[in-house]
Amino acid sequence: MEDTILIREMSIEDYEQVVRLWSSIEGIGLSDADTQVNISKFLKRNVGLSFVAEDDGQQIVGAILCGHDGRRGYLHHLAVSPICRKKGIASRLVKNCFAKLKEEGISKCHLFVFSNNQQGMNFWKQIKFHKRKDLNIFSKDIE
Repeated sequence: MEDTILIREMSIEDYEQVVRLWSSIEGIGLSDADTQVNISKFLKRNVGLSFVAEDDGQQIVGAILCGHDGRRGYLHHLAVSPICRKKGIASRLVKNCFAKLKEEGISKCHLFVFSNNQQGMNFWKQIKFHKRKDLNIFSKDIE
């Protein structure tokens, strides 16, 4: 099956399939930030950095959002369909993001994982990400 997987840049035309994939994956938290309008803004701000994986060029079986703030890269919503896991698709998606971030002069990348998403944490550790113990995340809705 891996031979039939094509990794390509994500476009807003992929939104319906991608959000359906994200919604089906335990451990991915979607919010108002993930509307089609907001994802379109994200893709325009971070041209060429986000990717999808297509099976036989038809069905999206993997996706990742990637962006940067000029200093650090950020990965969001990495997902691979359960029936397509353990084939290197997630690693390929991340490698594509890293290659593009490197082209833009970004040398470090961060991501967020829910504390109860053990499968996600295991994956990130497996590909040599390390869990920071010196930081806490603070969030506030802008009113």
